[in-house]
Order: sequence, then structure tokens, then C-alpha cells
Amino acid sequence: MQKHPAAMFALGKRPARAGAIQMKLGRYLTSSLPKPPDPRNFGHANAIGTNGWGMLGNDQYGDCVWAGAAHEHMLMAALSHSAVTFTDKGVLAAYSAVTGFDPRDPSTDQGTDMQQAASYRRKTGIKDSKGHVHKVSAYLEVSKHSLDQVADAAFLFGAVGIGILFPDSAMDQFNRGQPWDVVKHDKAPEGGHYIPCVGFEGGNLVCVSWGRKQLMTPAFLAKYCDEAVAYVNPEYLVAGKTPEGFDATQLTADLAQL
Repeated sequence: MQKHPAAMFALGKRPARAGAIQMKLGRYLTSSLPKPPDPRNFGHANAIGTNGWGMLGNDQYGDCVWAGAAHEHMLMAALSHSAVTFTDKGVLAAYSAVTGFDPRDPSTDQGTDMQQAASYRRKTGIKDSKGHVHKVSAYLEVSKHSLDQVADAAFLFGAVGIGILFPDSAMDQFNRGQPWDVVKHDKAPEGGHYIPCVGFEGGNLVCVSWGRKQLMTPAFLAKYCDEAVAYVNPEYLVAGKTPEGFDATQLTADLAQL
């Protein structure tokens, strides 16, 4: 697990593995699916209050993949008109279950593989503060090289999980309340980070990181994103479709064949 020396925030995403996720979002994107009415401005970041996201352990430990998962479930619940909260303990329990993390042993704090986390979220799920289990019914690889596909995923599914290689300058920008943007001659990233993208604002991606909204420029995404995942969340579906019109029927049938 890596921490930036200027702030008590942890990273925690393991390196991307090419081909780890078999289902590809591009297969299911058809011309009949709706597009954001304004591709520069859409999303639901304000569905959770400014102080409502919570750190969920990611200020101390490299559980960003799990904190992000909890944030995604919180948002889907809010969009379905219910309130769901998570605790540090519950989120760290999922981190432990998949990776063997033990808070008493710093050597076990080595981060999480995004595909392994997605598989666990589909098969087992993570518990909220009341002990209720939240699962995803499917997950798909989003093309990290396609801003349009990332935007489509954020629009159709309410959120898309972004995995980035994290440069030092990004922590400085976060501390100053600035968007994550490319800085010339920056040092090579030493660790990875996971954040949900929940929409766009002024052409920038709207993400959630370390308990608050954080903007990311398309240039930063293009340079530092090494994987992205869209999740089908059953709490967000109505009669098998997302509110924006994605029909999960064929995806569910394909998944059963794997």
C-alpha cells in the first residue's frame, strides 16, 4: 500500500491485467441506447451530500477498490430512493476476505485486483452498516482508451469504476481542490487508485475519492487510466433495465454461459 508523503490518504489498486474481464461493454452498446442529453454535464453526484460519502478506511489502508464499491452502492440506493451507509469495519472486511488483509499486519496491505473484487461483488457482495448484502449482477470491461465509452457507461449504469496509475501531482491537486490534470515532466506513478466516475461536469469526469467529489480531465484519463469497469447493479434496475434504458437480459444470458 502506498501513501503520499503530503497527505494521509492511501491508494490500493493492483496493476491491471489485460483480458481479466471477459465481458466487453462495447458488445452491448447499440445505436438504440440513449445518450446523455448533454455529454459535458450529466450524472448524480449530488444525490449524496457533501459529507455523506465517507473515507471508509481509505485514509489509513489501501482499500480504495472497496471504498469505491461502497460509494457506488450508496449512490445506486440513493437513486432508488433509499439510504444506505457503510462502515469502515464492513468495507475492510471485504478487503480482508479477498486479499487476506489484516490491519494488525501492515505487510498484508497490498491493494486489490479490480477483476477479483468485481467477481467477489457478484458472487458474495459487501455488507452495509445494517448487515444487508449488496451485490452486482454482472460487470463488463470498459475501453480505457474511449472517453465516449466511459461516458456511456457512467450514463447508462449510474457509475463506472475507474482504475488509474496515480502520479504525485494528483495528490497535490486533490489537496488544493483542483481537477486531476496532466502535469508535464511529472514523476512516473508508483501506485494505483480506484475511483467511481458518476458523471461529467463542464466536460470533466466527476469522480468520488477519499470521501468527496473530485474532477478529472479527459487528458488525465487518457494518460493514466489503465482499466475501467461497468457494473450492472440490480438495485438500479427496473424490469431488467437501467433507468437510462440498458437492457440486461442478453448480458445475463451470456454471463450464464461462462
